[in-house]
Amino acid sequence: MKVLGAIINFLDFKITTPEPYGYLHLLFIALVIITTVILCVKFKNASQKVYERIILISWIIMVVFEAYKQFNFTFSYDGTTITGDYQWYAFPFQFCSTPLYVFPFIVFCKNERVKNAAIAFTMTFVLFAGLAVYATPTTIFVETLGINIQTLTHHGLQIVMGIFTAVYYREKLGNLKFFVHGTVMFLGVLIIAQALNLLAPLWTSETFNMFFISPHGTCELPILQDIQPLVPNAIFFIIYLVGFSLVALLVFGIETGIYKLVKHFKK
Repeated sequence: MKVLGAIINFLDFKITTPEPYGYLHLLFIALVIITTVILCVKFKNASQKVYERIILISWIIMVVFEAYKQFNFTFSYDGTTITGDYQWYAFPFQFCSTPLYVFPFIVFCKNERVKNAAIAFTMTFVLFAGLAVYATPTTIFVETLGINIQTLTHHGLQIVMGIFTAVYYREKLGNLKFFVHGTVMFLGVLIIAQALNLLAPLWTSETFNMFFISPHGTCELPILQDIQPLVPNAIFFIIYLVGFSLVALLVFGIETGIYKLVKHFKK
């Protein structure tokens, strides 16, 4: 009991809550930039097998850190008793959790259409979500060191894998049909998230608001939090889908523009 309790407390090691763009944040920004450059330079023409191994390694790192996060949020030790209480608000099916479920499709799926959807989703939606968190990390930092490392690693890998995937599959940039496949996958995960939101009252009365689109919860995302109270939930779902799809399309357009510009200057 004491050994397990000591492990729980070690994994819950406390620090002063880091500031956005403080030392820890800047360190991870540097790591993200360095890792992205290395992958994009060294592996941009690698074999499909090597690319998929890189995605797989990233996925394994994300899964291990997510398991740690769930464990940390669930168990506590006061010196005599270990208490377990699962925090349903932290259930891993938020927008930024999608790589946990999408990356395996890139590595293991044999259906080319589904695989392309996962690839398009990664280089647009996944990338945008990671960039948004890194750019405005106002709510991600806590006083637990391991959780800060987990969230910076997870979202950092979203950025790295998003950019690396765009570079690796650069010949697909500008193909709107390819982009639409990613949007269809986004619609798929949104439907699953809303289904979970609607079913959640069957097993918990705690906060459960995946993607912040639950009819029983409040959206905490900028702009969308002001729209949600004004429209029915079904309309809000559509606005959410269209809004994020347009942002992802903008990301896709920027990637395409950069690729064409680089290609032009290489001539």
